[in-house]
Amino acid sequence: MTGTTEWLLDSDPALRWQVERDLLSLPEATWRATRARVATEGFGARLLALQDDDGRWAGGAYFPGGRAYFDVQLAEVDPPQPWTATTWSLVALREWGLDAAVLRDNDTPAMLARDCRWEYDDLPYWDGEVDCCINAFTLANGAWLGVDVTGILDRLVDGRMADGGWNCEWVAGATVSSFWSTLNVLDGLLDYEQRVGGDARAREARRTGQEYLLARGLMRRRSTGELFAPWVLRFEHPSHGHYSILRAADYVRRAASYDGEAPDERLSEAVERVRAARRADGTWARDHRHPGEVWFEVDVPVGEPSPWLTLAGTLLLRWWDGR
Repeated sequence: MTGTTEWLLDSDPALRWQVERDLLSLPEATWRATRARVATEGFGARLLALQDDDGRWAGGAYFPGGRAYFDVQLAEVDPPQPWTATTWSLVALREWGLDAAVLRDNDTPAMLARDCRWEYDDLPYWDGEVDCCINAFTLANGAWLGVDVTGILDRLVDGRMADGGWNCEWVAGATVSSFWSTLNVLDGLLDYEQRVGGDARAREARRTGQEYLLARGLMRRRSTGELFAPWVLRFEHPSHGHYSILRAADYVRRAASYDGEAPDERLSEAVERVRAARRADGTWARDHRHPGEVWFEVDVPVGEPSPWLTLAGTLLLRWWDGR
């Protein structure tokens, strides 16, 4: 076992179980025992303790304080997005591997159906709203918690753009897809399919969305070949739904493994960019942190080696180099 692997294992249960399962291929009983600790130790236990009595976090669906903060955001110029409300907290717990039974046992799905409304038009929580990224997060969270979110699935599939992807700005008149929105929807569709099974229409939507990203090498404009934006090269965790080539390539790796497909050669430049960012000790550093309030930090300060990014980068290169 290398020093880097030992360092990765010396982490919160939310990450450690993924190291045990995905990197070390340890027996299922081992990583499942570690994953069960997410509910009682570390990040998972801390976030569970912050849940409101009505099932929400920070008193809102997407923004803390619900409609009050939404009105502030509309009135100001791009205020920093807080990451503490219900949707973001559920995303974190799901990605950390919390057993959904923990939240089902305290009636969280039912409480959210009764007491949580979207800041947009006061819509019911499990019905979703108009933003495809928000709907993608809710699709995955609902599937995880055993909620019927087929209405959101249908909305996402029907909201696909002519070029095969998605754009959260469709309400404002956008007619072409965005890297950012497409990746969020793909993540939600894959998570839903893995848990629930999906259907032919959903799988076809995921296929065209993947093609949208792959045709652009995960990072370039198809029309000019230019880098889409500098932020695609950032290495950051947590992503808070933001796009990066590492996050996109990690999605493609997971999707290909689920679908039983070989690595797509159009990933080559993105993978080599990830490889070039690896430090001499085999780690990847966190080079960016999104502004905005969080309950607590779950990664290292900017400039230091991140165990989350290192696991993702290591798994990506092992998968790619083994093709």
